Amino acid sequence: MKTITHTHNVTCDGVAIYKYHPNIGEGLPRHEHTYAHLTICCAGKLAVRKEGLEIFLTKDSQPVNLVANEWHELEAVEDGTVFLNVFSEGKY
Repeated sequence: MKTITHTHNVTCDGVAIYKYHPNIGEGLPRHEHTYAHLTICCAGKLAVRKEGLEIFLTKDSQPVNLVANEWHELEAVEDGTVFLNVFSEGKY
């Protein structure tokens, strides 16, 4: 998987939102951190993988809560995918 960085980021009232625009095979390879965050797919299709689980998100999917200290990875499975990671400001 090709690692990407966020294309936009904003913070407001203690909440940080990072926006990503990956194409097929791009995303955030396996990693973990000491804080939880939400992942929201806004367009395209996103694979979310963590221990024992692989799910696919689209714009119609419920956001996924990724808990602290648990590895996960996010990979676009369609070109033109857009997703957001939402977490407490100052954590990333």
